[in-house]
Amino acid sequence: MKISPKTERIHALDALRAVMMMLGIVLHATEPYSLGTDAFWPKDPHSRSALMNYIFGIIHVFRMPIFFLIAGFFGALLYYERGPKSMLKNRFSRVVLPFFVFLLFLHPIIVSAFSFTESAFETKVSPIVTTLSVLPRITYHLWFLYYLIFITVLSFGLATCMRRIPSVSRFVQRSFNWLMRRRLFFILTLSIVVFALLVWMWDTWISTSVSFTPNLPVLVAYSVFYFFGWVLFKSRGLLDSFLKFDRQYLGLAVLVFTGKEIYHSAMGDVVYGALNAIVVWFFVFGFIGVFMRMFSNHSSSLRYISDASYWVYLIHLPLTGFIPGLLVDLPVSAFVKFLIVVALTTVFSFATYHTLVRGTFIGKFLNGRKYPTRLVSENEPKVSSRF
Repeated sequence: MKISPKTERIHALDALRAVMMMLGIVLHATEPYSLGTDAFWPKDPHSRSALMNYIFGIIHVFRMPIFFLIAGFFGALLYYERGPKSMLKNRFSRVVLPFFVFLLFLHPIIVSAFSFTESAFETKVSPIVTTLSVLPRITYHLWFLYYLIFITVLSFGLATCMRRIPSVSRFVQRSFNWLMRRRLFFILTLSIVVFALLVWMWDTWISTSVSFTPNLPVLVAYSVFYFFGWVLFKSRGLLDSFLKFDRQYLGLAVLVFTGKEIYHSAMGDVVYGALNAIVVWFFVFGFIGVFMRMFSNHSSSLRYISDASYWVYLIHLPLTGFIPGLLVDLPVSAFVKFLIVVALTTVFSFATYHTLVRGTFIGKFLNGRKYPTRLVSENEPKVSSRF
């Protein structure tokens, strides 16, 4: 099976993946200013707001599921276009090596950043993030790479088996196509699957597991989204169908999410979790459709952001952990501090990418090649192979 790397649809999904990664800055910038307690994040003693909890929650509910779905799509592209061996080689160089290298590199920096802010806030958090050890004891924000390694191995094994039993592969593809033509029924079916997984992990949403011991329910849950993306690649002719009701799905997702946040205490955790399981799929279908509608054509600016997004995500955590400590005595609202953290983190991350990464061996290590500092023209390779 071959696919042209110039297909316009790749632009949209590559842009969607980049935006999901960039939202990590926004997500983590809310942490010091949200209500409640957190074992890993120091909380600002002077500036807290429920708005931060809302922003965190709405991003958290769709961001990683969409990321793993896109990872599955591009994983299938690698497997079927470049071949199984090339896929494994690519995943090793783009996922496995960066995970270990940056985990070891960032470990002391993250500990120093969180220790500083813990002291500035005069509060206490888990010593795991404030006590320096020889080796990291958790995976920090790189947990998604850690789980992607396991899911990639699993997908490689399943795809290899399916090639030997093509009748099963054809049945899966026909079933997927049939369900895609019955969109609401498909969303309901997928929601039931996710809700069952939430019951298994006994949570209202898919947990973020930073332990080196894989959390099996979490692994299975993200595998569902990954394999949806994998099968979607084989039915990529259906991508245009996401344009139908895309904005309505997105609007409905925001409306339902907002309502369940307002009435959470009245509905209980079971209903709250069930609504989360439904909302995520409205977000999935809505975002894919909106990005297909708006970003299917080549954009040099979006291509640059896509190229930078991996580096930006890797290094943003210590910045979002350190900058709030500098702002502790600033007499402004939590929202203003949040905006400052987002802005400074974004500027620093892109500045370092442009000057230290893009045209250097680091950029080649992360993206497979060095890029010129200028924006990429349309006739240069457009298919990213990071995830």
